[in-house]
Amino acid sequence: MSKYASLSYPKKIIIGVQFLFVAFGATVLVPLLVGIEPSLALLSAGIGTLIFHLITKGKVPVFLGSSFAFIAPISEATRMFGYSGMLSGIVAVGVVYIVVSALVKWKGKKLIEKIFPPVVVGPVIIVIGLSLASVGVDMAKSNWLIAVVALFTAIVIVVYTKGMIKLIPIFIGIVVGYVLAIILGEVDFTPIKESSWIAFPEFTAPVWSWRAIVYMLPVAVAPLIEHVGDMYAIGAVAEKDFVKDPGLHRTLLGDGIATALAGFMGSVPNTTYSEVTGAITLTKMYNPMILRISAITAILFSIIGKLSGLLKSIPAAVLGGIMLLLFGMIASVGIKTLINSKVNLNKTRNMVVVSIILTVGIGGAAIDFGNFSLAGIGLASVVGVLLNLVLPNNQE
Repeated sequence: MSKYASLSYPKKIIIGVQFLFVAFGATVLVPLLVGIEPSLALLSAGIGTLIFHLITKGKVPVFLGSSFAFIAPISEATRMFGYSGMLSGIVAVGVVYIVVSALVKWKGKKLIEKIFPPVVVGPVIIVIGLSLASVGVDMAKSNWLIAVVALFTAIVIVVYTKGMIKLIPIFIGIVVGYVLAIILGEVDFTPIKESSWIAFPEFTAPVWSWRAIVYMLPVAVAPLIEHVGDMYAIGAVAEKDFVKDPGLHRTLLGDGIATALAGFMGSVPNTTYSEVTGAITLTKMYNPMILRISAITAILFSIIGKLSGLLKSIPAAVLGGIMLLLFGMIASVGIKTLINSKVNLNKTRNMVVVSIILTVGIGGAAIDFGNFSLAGIGLASVVGVLLNLVLPNNQE
């Protein structure tokens, strides 16, 4: 802890703002893709992070940002149940986190490992990435030159650079693509001109829809597992056992309340950001206070109307180019999960579980019973969990 104890407040503020920029691109990209006000996502991320730190006794250096796992479900749920109805599903996801938090406190983290093992989580993450592939291509083809330049910039940053710049490929890719779009006359500056300098985000209250809730709930599987992995990762970086103190039940509770609050505000679900963990690893700054400064900065940014207008003016081709990389990388994370966990695909039951999850999720299968509907990622997650619990796991 002595590493940062002597830091002055101005230095802490500079580092805190820097950490926000690491998370900024992804945090605003999710709401832009699903048609939600990006300033609202910044506000809910900032408030959610502060709530998380309060519940975890200020011990865990974490920033909560917009979750990519919910892009496809939010888009589909909004189409089927309306924006307000979809928000009730986000609130319900937060409640699931809270319930799982109570179960972890009661039974321990082994319960999660039993219900959501890598053989289920890996293919579910693959489905999350690949189900969005067509969306990225449709946006990119509006201007392939801009899309490819944004994509290539992000790839170069990821592969060839070092230091802090390596941690913000999305941000830099969007900036370069945006500048090119300006040069080519593809940017409509109307949203910026019509925005005031100071503007508070408008909240939208959820309208309760059981169909939307049932549709969204299964999507919580992947972020839950991601949360557990992130707690181990940040613990390894800071050389502390956060799973033990303040406890996994507290971190899940903080994440759950933050996500439920985002739903009540009309925003997107939050998740622990691995990007920020990478920045912490690089800078060796483990002080949770710095992340609280990042959260406060996000809240301040959310009321700058011109910033919101600027984000709305980003052409679809720029976002599409970034999505081509981003969604593919999400799918790659699923493959990596299977490899790192050494899932034995020579076992027939494992092949069956993975295969069914992929075909159900990517194929767009759906189940309808009256007003009840379960489809896509949600249906694939439920089917995967049930198959894993039912099929015998004997060695062949």
